[in-house]
Amino acid sequence: MADLQDEPHSVGIGAEDLPAPTVVTAALDRAAVLLSEHPVADGCNTLVWTLRQSPYHDIDKPGDSGVDTDLPRLRAGGVGAQFWSLLTPPPEPAAADQLVSDTLEQIDVALALMRRYPDNLRLALTADDMVDARNRGRIASFLGPVPGRTLTDSLGALHAFHALGVRILAPAGAPWAQEGLTAFGHEVVKEANRLAIVLDLTGCDPAVACQLAGASKSPVILSNTAAAALNPHPRNATDEVLLALRAANGLAMVTFETARTGDSLHAVADHLDHVRAVAGPECVGLGAAFGTEPHNPRPAGLTDPSGYPLLIAELLERGWPETDIALLTWGNAQRVIRAAEFVSRAAQHRRPKNS
Repeated sequence: MADLQDEPHSVGIGAEDLPAPTVVTAALDRAAVLLSEHPVADGCNTLVWTLRQSPYHDIDKPGDSGVDTDLPRLRAGGVGAQFWSLLTPPPEPAAADQLVSDTLEQIDVALALMRRYPDNLRLALTADDMVDARNRGRIASFLGPVPGRTLTDSLGALHAFHALGVRILAPAGAPWAQEGLTAFGHEVVKEANRLAIVLDLTGCDPAVACQLAGASKSPVILSNTAAAALNPHPRNATDEVLLALRAANGLAMVTFETARTGDSLHAVADHLDHVRAVAGPECVGLGAAFGTEPHNPRPAGLTDPSGYPLLIAELLERGWPETDIALLTWGNAQRVIRAAEFVSRAAQHRRPKNS
């Protein structure tokens, strides 16, 4: 029998099809096999902030109705690596020292989470750590992004965050990356490259995002985004930004937020199709932005991390080759991290010994 990707089809696995009918069972079986070999590297989960506000959640138990993320659902969804966001909601401007304090507390909560569940979560600092965690049956856990607003006129905070294990920085809202990169902004980019800290351009003005993508020698990411061409949400990526990511070998990780994608699994797949078409299969990933309490609407079928196999089955039904899905789930994220390490080693080799 021919693969499903070679067969004509008119209807994929959308919200109206859940639970999945018999005709897509083969696609779900293929999705499960793919995820066992190429698990999901998810670019955004805000559980750390949620646990700071509601520390009573026990993510070791399945189906906690108060939060959409727990270890059993991460396992059921085939998540093998997770970027844990350390951003805090910005209801009002905060002083730089308060931002640093809040970020340090976020880091402390994240590290405590890994200490509490050592059989499930493993701190990852490198691409090799990512692979090692997967091989040991752990979820590789990357710290970041942290807010670029914590950096004002000094790189000291960036060095401190790096020493604590942070590997992702979000320039959005930083005074050095608002209407264009300032001289200090260029210093931040250069130092982030030297430290193998990946820049997350989510929330940046499109022109600034393109400038950052061009200035960085390392690939940049959008840890949670969607296609502005399909939904002009202010945090979605324009085609101009997607093309800049493509030129920079970056990565756009598509979110599962109803306001940005639409209210169905089918709509999320539409955004993945668009990002793949514009940025290329090597520049598309997944950044669901789970980790919240129930008030945050989610597309049908993708209300928590356990829905990933349904999404992969939908993409198979749409004709995505398995090689592209392997890039989507794991390969592209690993490539970006490994490339950042390569740039870092090159920069340190060139750096004068007395600097």
